[in-house]
Amino acid sequence: MRQVAAVLCHDKPSLHTLEETLLDLGIELMNCSSPQQALHFVVSGRCSTLIVDFDLAGAEEVIRMAALLPPAQKPALLAVASRMWPGTGRAFQSGASRILYRPLESEQIKSALAAHALTAKKPAKAHPRRSARYELKTLVYLQLEQTTLPAITIDIGEHGLALQATEPVPITSNLAFRCVLPGTDFTLHGHADVIWASEHGRAGLFFSRLAPASRKHLKHWLSRRAHSKDGVHELRPPADESVSFAVSE
Repeated sequence: MRQVAAVLCHDKPSLHTLEETLLDLGIELMNCSSPQQALHFVVSGRCSTLIVDFDLAGAEEVIRMAALLPPAQKPALLAVASRMWPGTGRAFQSGASRILYRPLESEQIKSALAAHALTAKKPAKAHPRRSARYELKTLVYLQLEQTTLPAITIDIGEHGLALQATEPVPITSNLAFRCVLPGTDFTLHGHADVIWASEHGRAGLFFSRLAPASRKHLKHWLSRRAHSKDGVHELRPPADESVSFAVSE
């Protein structure tokens, strides 16, 4: 059965990138002219993905209503926003599982859909995001609004990393970070969404944006670790700590 993405977005460059990327993934783009039409596609079960431009009036309500559906009927809920847009927190609170930042990039869209697919395969009660990760002990620096917060990474994968900081990491989106990949002289730069955080400084980050060079070096680094079968495990929030999540599944 052909997959369909209901898209509520009037920005032509974003629509063009979405159309090309979804076509490459074998997903049909259904361009919605109004919030009501987007909700109709979702409620009727005619789409597997909902992509909404949060600059549009009614966008928040569309995501909020779609998030009320049972897990088996709920599509991937993606919000489109400007990189420095201050309302990304509202997108998460509304129920969006991922945020796509302008200018949209094909790799960013594919990564968000792949991460959702991994989450969707888990049992309904397995809320924490889990995927194959590799142990990584290196300093990572998080660029907060007023300061830079250093932390030590715990593990890393293609879509995100876990870390331990000396203080709680705020649940936020589009957080700039940097770290050096061990065994290389390459500094990984990017932006990430904090999808869970504990009161003791542990946190899980989902990569929302990586520069092409950073993504290339990370894939190469992970490939070498995969061949060595060293340190692979699944990322999950600590079971014995109070943990906050960005999204309620």
